[in-house]
Amino acid sequence: MSYRLNLLASLLLTTCAGFASAQTPAPTPAVPRPAAPAPTAINAPMPPPPTLDAKAWVLMDYATGQILASSNPDERVEPASITKIMTSYVVSAELAAGKVKPDDEVFISENAWRGGGAGTDGSTSFLALNSKVKLHDLLMGMIVQSGNDSAIALAEHLAGSEAVFSDLMNEYAKRLSLTGTHFVNASGLSAPNHYTTAHDIATLSRALIRDFPEDYKIYAIKEFEWNGIKQHNRNALLWRDASVDGIKTGHHSAAGYCLAASAKRDESRLITVVMGTKGEKVRADMTQELLNYGFRFYETHKLYSIDKPVAEPTLWKGLADTIQLGVNEDVLVTLPRGRYADLKASMDVPGRFVAPYTKGQKLGTLRISLDGKPLIERPIVALQEYPEAGFMRRVGDSIMLWFKSDEAVQPSKQPDTK
Repeated sequence: MSYRLNLLASLLLTTCAGFASAQTPAPTPAVPRPAAPAPTAINAPMPPPPTLDAKAWVLMDYATGQILASSNPDERVEPASITKIMTSYVVSAELAAGKVKPDDEVFISENAWRGGGAGTDGSTSFLALNSKVKLHDLLMGMIVQSGNDSAIALAEHLAGSEAVFSDLMNEYAKRLSLTGTHFVNASGLSAPNHYTTAHDIATLSRALIRDFPEDYKIYAIKEFEWNGIKQHNRNALLWRDASVDGIKTGHHSAAGYCLAASAKRDESRLITVVMGTKGEKVRADMTQELLNYGFRFYETHKLYSIDKPVAEPTLWKGLADTIQLGVNEDVLVTLPRGRYADLKASMDVPGRFVAPYTKGQKLGTLRISLDGKPLIERPIVALQEYPEAGFMRRVGDSIMLWFKSDEAVQPSKQPDTK
């Protein structure tokens, strides 16, 4: 009994000495700041977005998915040939899964020829009846020429029929959380129960650029020749604005003139969707207005980098003295220019950390806000493996924890912020 009391007293003296030199919580810092911030006007006014004569429109930041400005973003509208963005997304997904190949010989059925060929009033790639065309050429014809026959032929090749392919489109729409969208064909021809929203098209466009960057490059091609007929991409902004590299036009009488576009200037990329305008030039002009507004009045910052510590609070009963907390993806935020200093960051994490932890284990939530309004939430994870310490260290830490209050943990400054 005396031996145990002496051991406990020895441990208490040792751990109290360690307690006196233990790390104290770091002061609560703000969001990481740029190394050399440019001077900005104090309380500079933020002008409203342009007023557009369109059924619905959206301006989205690609990096974050934030909607920067919009009008009727969730109103159901007919997408016309903008439908082909989803058709190409499905084709790219099936190619990536190895279910089809770029050099597949695709049969041009009478349905594809009659429903989308030269005998129709719609856009066509002039595919020959009963011919065979490589899948990659059909993808070019659908994206660059907006060929309805190419879209139908691709749908039949991938799913056996356009109706089954439409079911596949809707399954992908669910995966991408396109809650206001339903497709019944691959080309975008007007049909009952075939609809989407400007917000959904922006979300789909973002997914296309993110998931299939190589296939997305086709959207920047200005012309494509097939069967001796050269056709130009109908996206007029490809000729007008060098920063624009996509995406897709659409038009029929019920839908009006539509355009989904994306542009990249420096490190920022924006996505715009304009639905239901009155003409080709009008849709291009309105889209250009939105892009110019977005690039002029908004900016994107990287706040925290993947696998870089956001905070290093004390770790108890572990081999390490501290635990590195971080994020599992880069944290970027888009906000009005000049408002970066007003961002607030906070973390919802435990008041004390007790080993063991596994790498990537979620331990809390990082929150970024502006003017009290939430902008971003991201999980906080352990950046390394943190195994338990030996018996003596665990006992000592257990004693120290009797006297230790919970630690307030806040995100720390990041050296790589730009």
